[in-house]
Amino acid sequence: MNINNSALLNNLQLTGLQNRGVDSELSMPSMKSNAPDFSQMLKQAIDNVNGLQQNTSSLRNSFEMGDPDVSLAQVMIASNKSGLAFDATVQIRNKMVEAYKEVMSMPV
Repeated sequence: MNINNSALLNNLQLTGLQNRGVDSELSMPSMKSNAPDFSQMLKQAIDNVNGLQQNTSSLRNSFEMGDPDVSLAQVMIASNKSGLAFDATVQIRNKMVEAYKEVMSMPV
């Protein structure tokens, strides 16, 4: 997962300013032009995890079918990579849900 942390932080700050009614163009003019869309970044990260899982499944099937070009080490490395990526995605999701609940419980 290749997520640009500074762009993500900038996007969250911009969203916070917009929700408070602050004119983002006056307060942070450079963020609007270079900040990538949060939904695109999230979709790209999820697609990356999905690609790792599909690659692992393909390698595992090839190994089980007796393909001599695929070793057990390759299968295990791919499996660990996809497992770690999935675990990281779940943790990010949990943190996002926790942050959402915290924001929603704030008094207006």
